Amino acid sequence: MKTSELREMGDEQLEATLKDASTTLFRLKIKAQTERLDVPSELAKNRRLIARIKTVQSERRRQAEASGASAE
Repeated sequence: MKTSELREMGDEQLEATLKDASTTLFRLKIKAQTERLDVPSELAKNRRLIARIKTVQSERRRQAEASGASAE
């Protein structure tokens, strides 16, 4: 999923995607420890997706703080 697609999502949808990606990453880590992964690159892809989501969330938080501070 691209960053532009993540920016188009609402806050609730973004949070749900983060939860799903985190769950998937957890399962992949467990599977990697117990057996061989079919596609080892999925671990890195999931980590990057989580990082992108958190980046978008922090950008939104900063924008909200900036607009709140300028309104005062």
